[in-house]
Amino acid sequence: MKKVIETDRLILRAFVDSDVEEVLAFNSHPEVMRYTGDTQITSLQDAQKIITTIWHRDYEVHGYGRFAVIYKPDNKVIGFSGLKWEAAIGETDIGYRFLPEYWGKGIATESCIPVMEFGFKDLGLKQIVGLAYPENIASCRVLQKLGMEHYKTEKFPGDDIICNWYKK
Repeated sequence: MKKVIETDRLILRAFVDSDVEEVLAFNSHPEVMRYTGDTQITSLQDAQKIITTIWHRDYEVHGYGRFAVIYKPDNKVIGFSGLKWEAAIGETDIGYRFLPEYWGKGIATESCIPVMEFGFKDLGLKQIVGLAYPENIASCRVLQKLGMEHYKTEKFPGDDIICNWYKK
């Protein structure tokens, strides 16, 4: 994936192998992982596996995936924002994940607006969905700020976790 997106405070680009320490930092943080449904990772090897077998594969197979989000004032990767093909539901999902010290600063919304535009305009997607645990009020608000409509509350296929489902 060659697409780079820039906003006032952020640079969004494909993950590279040298991002491994930052990927470990946000994917091993218990508060970050609390509402994701993903397993918290514990090693650089786990982080490298995510970069290589998930994100790089998504870039190659689908032409899009999660972007590394660089916070310009700190010049570091603070999390991800981007699209992902979810085969279990046959839809493209928008997702984001950031270190806690960057929460409440509007970064999720700032990063997701151009990601949605990329999905609709550049990729020609007809619909993008977003899923959030009902108790993750901040994430539900982000999806609403993106103009997404809540259309159901139910389990993700193959999972026991109830999610609010949004679409645009």
